[in-house]
Amino acid sequence: MSAGPARPTGSAGSRRQCAVVGHPVRHSLSPAIHRAAYARLGLDWDYQRHDIAPGGLPAFVAGLDTSWRGLSVTMPHKEDAARLGVGDEPVALTGVANTLIFDEGAIAARNTDVAGFRIALAAHGIDRVPDAIVIGNGATARSAVAALAGLGTREVQFVVRSAERARGVVELAESLGLAATVCPPGTEPTPAALVISTVPADGVVGAAGALAAAAEVVFDSVYDPWPTPLAAAAERAGRLVLNGLDLLAGQAVDQVRWFTGRPIDFEVARSAARAGLSGD
Repeated sequence: MSAGPARPTGSAGSRRQCAVVGHPVRHSLSPAIHRAAYARLGLDWDYQRHDIAPGGLPAFVAGLDTSWRGLSVTMPHKEDAARLGVGDEPVALTGVANTLIFDEGAIAARNTDVAGFRIALAAHGIDRVPDAIVIGNGATARSAVAALAGLGTREVQFVVRSAERARGVVELAESLGLAATVCPPGTEPTPAALVISTVPADGVVGAAGALAAAAEVVFDSVYDPWPTPLAAAAERAGRLVLNGLDLLAGQAVDQVRWFTGRPIDFEVARSAARAGLSGD
């Protein structure tokens, strides 16, 4: 367990700066969420987007002044972010960070996607997942596995095209005490409490119906385009469906807490994400 976030330092009237960095980043909904959160908290903070080419994050961070409080980090910079700050257990487990916090010259690295999965599920009344199916083997899949380990999960099935490429995420699951199996796409999955998809919308087109039928809850990390084939199949099957806006809002709740030292409600973040997506 990592220590909680410290209150940001600086003079009482100082305006802190935060931003989302990635490549590309122009469509990020993080500004909509963070600006809404800061307004709700009564903070006159600035939050912008910065498009940074691959490999450029260390130089960008080195050039920041003391007005900066934090960065939301998207692809392709998450592995670099993990190396730029002092990480905690989720960062050590997943090897990636999506959050950098600056405090008097120190840099902390955090992976709020792990908490984001749990926060989003809890917002829908789910605080325990005995078994799960995870589609994919990348950074988001690793975060999902770390989250499941805190939800009482005992078994996880990985739906991946290559068992060799899934070795890392399988080893992570096993290191956390989860029994792991690998199923190629098209294999009939064993029924589970939850399906989490971490692949693009068209990643499971042929298997969408079987995967949706296999679980009580479907969590698809995509939000645009929506619905995905998996989400559409889940809705037809009468399943509870969560999407990428739920994950984005959940991780932002934890991220804002790290930046400001104060909590915001999940629905504040999710409503802002919805509004940002629709252009309101």
